[in-house]
Formats: sequence, structure tokens, C-alpha cells
Amino acid sequence: MTSLADSNSRRLALRRQAGLYRHRRTVESCAATDPNLLRVDGRECIAFCGNDYLSLRTSPAVIEACQRAVGTHGAGSGASHLISGHSAEHRMLEEELADFTGRPRALLFSSGYMANLGVASALLGRHDTLLEDRLNHASLLDAAKLSGARLLRYGHRDAAALGDRLGGNTSGNRMVASDGVFSMDGDLAPLPELARHCERHAAWLMVDDAHGFGVLGGGRGSVTHFGLSRAEVPILMLTLGKALGSAGAAVVGDDDLIDTLIQHARTYIYTTALPPAVAAAARAALAVVRDDPAPREALQQNISRFRHAAHQLALPLGESETPIQPLLTGANDRTARIGDLLFERGFWVGAIRPPTVPAGSARLRITLSSAHRPAQIDGLAEAIAAALKAVPA
Repeated sequence: MTSLADSNSRRLALRRQAGLYRHRRTVESCAATDPNLLRVDGRECIAFCGNDYLSLRTSPAVIEACQRAVGTHGAGSGASHLISGHSAEHRMLEEELADFTGRPRALLFSSGYMANLGVASALLGRHDTLLEDRLNHASLLDAAKLSGARLLRYGHRDAAALGDRLGGNTSGNRMVASDGVFSMDGDLAPLPELARHCERHAAWLMVDDAHGFGVLGGGRGSVTHFGLSRAEVPILMLTLGKALGSAGAAVVGDDDLIDTLIQHARTYIYTTALPPAVAAAARAALAVVRDDPAPREALQQNISRFRHAAHQLALPLGESETPIQPLLTGANDRTARIGDLLFERGFWVGAIRPPTVPAGSARLRITLSSAHRPAQIDGLAEAIAAALKAVPA
């Protein structure tokens, strides 16, 4: 009989041979004047791999709010929301998120992953059907497994295929779940078309707007970007650890939705609440998103600058107008080598390989922020062009 240790050793060896082995780098410090200038594994580099799109995690106002709340509430929440962990900071953040998104209520979760698992498991069971885009985030796919519902997947951004699926052999309650902005491609879901199919077939539409919230639609996200109402998108999930530079997530919707999640979402009920200081930081960041368009404008300028530089150098970028800029590189080992070469030259870019993306679509996942400087953006584009030549396909 094969031991567990032997089995794991073989699995790890196969992963290394396939060029899929994952490595962690350690961030040692962040420059006070530049949130993208990091010291990583003893080397200074410019990060183009984070999700802090509006550069708010180092905002003085956000840091001050966090520090002030630590003094009032301590370092942690001490319990779950339903015991003694629900603080005034949590309550005010929920109220402010609901108001900002134009929804009756909001409910905080410790992460977007836990929010997605909680929604699906609370609303669906084994007699129901969950339909998802093939390139949805892993948390939505895992949510389908946890719920026990029948999972049907449709082609990426193929609203017509969704309509056919909904019109076919589905059972029970039906929910369609989609990323608003797809995390590895940076493209937008065709939300108006998805909403029309859901209305026609009496299905709920849930949007995971982790990468749209704070960036699109005046900061309100992809649903607002497309002008959709809360009736058209009754379930909206927002994360706080990307454009808001904090941590955690929230589901916003009507009273019945939020009450159902409080009663039945196990990932809400059975976990310690976010530290109140984290909620306070998110509140301060939300105020910036609500009141100051300058970070979004700077971000859009940087996206345009990078795409222009990439076009001038004939870099094979995907079609994305969001901060997520994918550049397909082919083989897994080539992608890893290009990522390492860029890091040696002072640029930290995500080298993404399967199973995070489909087989054969390994890529550099370049992400822009409002704080990137023109010289940094131009330097990255030139470094990528040199790396592609140095590591030919």
C-alpha cells in the first residue's frame, strides 16, 4: 500500500515537471512614498501584481482610521458576528456599503471566498440548479460543490449559451453566478444580456464584483457601469481587499436575502468576525471612493498608458480596459522563466499557470494601480519586450 507521504511526494514531483509548482515570495517592506515599491526576498522591485487598484491600503486617512479603531476595539473582534464580535464599526460599514450601492442592506463576510460559499449554500440545495461562466473565480465553482446544487457551465461570456441552458432541463430554484470583471482576463461579463435571460426564465442573478467595485461605475462597480437595477441583479458580492485596500467582503441585497444569509450561511455564522480596525479602514477607503474621483482617473490614465506602450512594442495583450492586463505567453515553464527574469530586472508580475487558467493559456497577469508612475509603466513594457525575446516560444 502506498503511504500518504509517498503519494504526496509523487504529486509534487509531477507538478514540478509540468512547470506548475507554486512559490511564495516574502514582502519585507513597502516604501513610504510609493506603495508599489517593495523589498521582496532581499530585492527592491516595482509590483505590478497586486489588486490595490486605487492605492488605498497606504492612504494616510485609511491607516489613521485603522489605528484609531485598534485603540478603541483592540486588535481583533474576539468572536463571531452572532456572539459578541459585531462592533459599531461593522454595523456602520454595512450601512455605508448598502447606501453607496443603493441596496437596502449589506452583510459582511471575512473574505470574498467565504461570501460566495455562504450565498450558494444558504440559497441552493440538491434539487436546485446553479449556472456559471466557465471562467468564473474558483470560489464560485467551489460554492456550487458546497451547495449540492446541479452545476451547469456555459462558454465564457456566451449569453446565448446561458439562455439555451436556462431553457433546457433545469430543476428547482435557478441561480446564475458570474464574475463582473474576470480576474485572469480583465474582461467584463455581458451583464445586461445575462440579466435579460434571468428575467425571462425566472432565475436569480448573482454578480461577484470583486474586481469591478471601486473601479467601474463611479466606484459602484460593474452593475452600475451597465446601468442595471437591483431587481435585475438581486445578489451582489463586493470585496474590500482590492480597490478598497482593506480586507473582507460583503453581500448587498434586500432584507430577505440578508436575513436568509444570517440564518443559514455557515461561512458567516461559524467564523470570527473581521477585526473592527479592518472595518474602520474599509470605511475610510469607501469614503475616498465615494467622494474623490481622482484615484480612479489616475488609474484609467495608467491603464491607457500601459496599453499604448504595449501596442508600440507589439506586446500580445488581451482585450481588457480594466486594471487587469493579461499577456499570453504559452508554455508553463516559459511563463515561469519570464516571470523570474522580470523579477531579476526589478519588476514583479504574476506568472499565472493552470489550473488557475485553462490549460494552454499560461500568462503574465499585469495589474495597474493609480500610484504607478509613467516611468515605471514604460519600464515594465520595455522589460516585458526584452524578456519575451530572451525566452523565445
